[in-house]
Amino acid sequence: MGLILAGDAADIYEGIKGAPIVSPHGHCDPAWFAKDQPFSDPAELLVIPDHYVFRMLYSQGIPMEALGVGVPPEERDPRAIFRLFASHWHLFLGTPSQLWIEYVLRETLRCDLPLGGETADAIYDHIDAWLADPANRPRALFDRFGIEVLATTDAALDPLLHHQTIAASDWTGRVVPTFRPDALLNPNMMGWAQEVRALGRQTGEDTTSYPGFLAALRARRAAFEALGATATDHAIEVPQTVWLDTPAAAFEALLWGDMTHADAFHGHMLIEMAQMSLDDGLVMQLHAGSRRNTNHSMFQQFGADKGADIPIATNWVQGLEPLLNRVGNDPSLTLILFTLDETAYARELAPMAGHWPGLRIGPPWWFHDSAAGIARYLDQVVETAGYHNLAGFNDDTRAFLSIPARHDLWRRAVAQHLASQMERGYFGRSTADEIAQLLATDLARKTYRLG
Repeated sequence: MGLILAGDAADIYEGIKGAPIVSPHGHCDPAWFAKDQPFSDPAELLVIPDHYVFRMLYSQGIPMEALGVGVPPEERDPRAIFRLFASHWHLFLGTPSQLWIEYVLRETLRCDLPLGGETADAIYDHIDAWLADPANRPRALFDRFGIEVLATTDAALDPLLHHQTIAASDWTGRVVPTFRPDALLNPNMMGWAQEVRALGRQTGEDTTSYPGFLAALRARRAAFEALGATATDHAIEVPQTVWLDTPAAAFEALLWGDMTHADAFHGHMLIEMAQMSLDDGLVMQLHAGSRRNTNHSMFQQFGADKGADIPIATNWVQGLEPLLNRVGNDPSLTLILFTLDETAYARELAPMAGHWPGLRIGPPWWFHDSAAGIARYLDQVVETAGYHNLAGFNDDTRAFLSIPARHDLWRRAVAQHLASQMERGYFGRSTADEIAQLLATDLARKTYRLG
């Protein structure tokens, strides 16, 4: 059952376990809901797209190709991939992947067999038959999971055709895009100048000039907002914001290949994004503290997001000082901060969110979205930031079937935390129930403006 609860914790959990799922940040593919076609096979469903899964198996010497990663679909043997995964299931004991996948098997796929090498074929056949049932297509699952809203994450130049298809359909599920402009804001990213020119072609603005570049970004933000977007998302390795007095000069030099001010320009553009959020109301998310693609040969062979991104230390106070002193006192700004540096929670993020009107703390992310990680998070941030300066929960997943499992784990951990607060005498049961509802759904609705 995962995180087992008793007493007050079990009672608090009962009050929120069936609450609607608000999923304001994640990486599900909008094509799933636009096309509403069956998921292909058990390996594609549970193994190949999940970096939590293949990074663990790779750490034990299992080749990525054997897991179907980097292999064209027509050349894969999904049953062999699933057998390999199942026969190494013991590697996941004690990890959140164990809890999520066991939940998916038991609650979603209705399979009671224990996962292992001896049961691999039987479980594969069970899942294969389940996938063939029209009742288990993406839209039906979305409704059955009780998802109130799901936000995808989409590149700034994405034409958003799948979101347009969803909006034009008679399906009532709410799937909204999120504006992700990293490839346009960070000159250090490969192909940045080409992306800037493509932005100009897409919007009809002159993106060889800085004013035209800003106008084009505003146009794309508006296009996302027209399809229901309420947020932007930005990934940085180390928090660093800078206000440049002459950004146009830096921009033009960068287009000519002079990278001298690349980092400063990226930091400047984050402030520009915050200022645009004051104008159009989009919530701004900032994910920091991950050193990307640290395994160079893995990156060269398989590309990005293959399990070699590693947490690093961050300095939020100095990094965000230029941004916050420019716009952070305006309560109409909502800037949600996510970190992989847990040491920053009590030292920096909680005191910052407990002061700046524009800041909220995002939930535990990536390596820390586990039962213990959630407990550490709540223990470190609540005393200084309180509950109302948190952003609630988001699952941040690429694995659609894991969404109910991740929200269930969060709700169990919240119930356990609140029961502990009751034992300490901080508040009684009725207050604990109110906070549980806040953390399960209401804070995410409010913070992401999804009401």
